[in-house]
Amino acid sequence: MRPVIHGVMLLKAPAVVQQKVLSESRKIKGVVDAFSVFGRYDVVVLIEAENFDELRRIAKQVNAIKGIKSTETLPEAE
Repeated sequence: MRPVIHGVMLLKAPAVVQQKVLSESRKIKGVVDAFSVFGRYDVVVLIEAENFDELRRIAKQVNAIKGIKSTETLPEAE
């Protein structure tokens, strides 16, 4: 079994684009789940990667989705 690094992305996105953000993020390899939430953020994206470089690559792909206003990525602490 390969080691896995987990990451959580917190996204701010207007309500009109949230479904698009969810569906697009779920298509990205390494994204294991994505869902809407209530609170300061609108969407949470859960990531699993083999290393921090891959986690960064996946986070960049999520960040590139049109309509996202801001993100915060929380990588797993070793």
